[in-house]
Amino acid sequence: MKSDASTSAAPVKGLGGPLRSSEPPRAAASSSPAAHLLEEAADLLVVHLDFRAALETCERAWQILAGDAPAEGPTGSSVEVKCSLCVVGIQALAEMDRWQEVLSWVLQYYQVPEKLPPKVLELCILLYSKMQQPGAVLNVVSAWLQDPDNQGLPEYGALAELYLQRVLLPLGRLSEAEEFAVGSPALGEEQRLEMLQAVHTVRQQHKQEHSGSMDVQKLNREGLFSHKFLSLLMLLRRLWDSAVSHLLSLPLRKSLLAALILCVLMLRFDPASPSSLPLLYQLAQLFRRIRKATFTHLYPLASMTEWFSLIAFSLSCSHPTEAE
Repeated sequence: MKSDASTSAAPVKGLGGPLRSSEPPRAAASSSPAAHLLEEAADLLVVHLDFRAALETCERAWQILAGDAPAEGPTGSSVEVKCSLCVVGIQALAEMDRWQEVLSWVLQYYQVPEKLPPKVLELCILLYSKMQQPGAVLNVVSAWLQDPDNQGLPEYGALAELYLQRVLLPLGRLSEAEEFAVGSPALGEEQRLEMLQAVHTVRQQHKQEHSGSMDVQKLNREGLFSHKFLSLLMLLRRLWDSAVSHLLSLPLRKSLLAALILCVLMLRFDPASPSSLPLLYQLAQLFRRIRKATFTHLYPLASMTEWFSLIAFSLSCSHPTEAE
């Protein structure tokens, strides 16, 4: 990971004030090998930009501290050196684009989340939040905040707010964030109200976004329906144009015969019935007018008109009784 996506060697604001990787917390008046390795690791990180060597130096210092711990027990200086080694190691891993390993690397030395120093936990939250992976530290931070020994630390309030703003809210855990703000005994009343207000603001934003997305979906559905309806109309128009073109391409005699058959089928009248004679007569008159108006040069039309006249005459002659 490059320096723009990590807790880089630039100043990093810690819980106790600005913390620069070039100025890690020193073990006061300590001349232990681990303290010397800490200074060497800081120089490798900031001056030489040798991140791998800086990480390896931190790991060697941790091995020394682990060997001295059973004999001397934890002291204030060793605790501070351990914390500073973690700060340098976290930055080295981040610079090498190995930020996914930060949490496991830290926990291999502190064993349980509840024992993490506040400054180290803060860096982990900031790093994973910046890389948009706040869920990776969810359980670790939650366990640390629930530990009674940590609730009395002065850094607890800042870490609790960071946990809510950088972990719970981005993950959409609004109910859990609200329960945490209400149920945490170590929070002051003012801070509790601020956290609840933050949860309320995010919840309103989610409601507005959901409402906006519903409106967009509704508009999309309406637009889809309109598009389908227009497509159907275009299809019907093409079918109609195709049918008309096909009919116009047929010989006139066949077209007129097809029209007559269609009328018979649609209107359901009997051509042999006397009541149908006026309609047949009108059709004959219509075809005669069409011939006179536009198709005078087509003699088949005259033949067809004469044919219809003959049909009407034959029908009237074939049913003398009904006509009377």
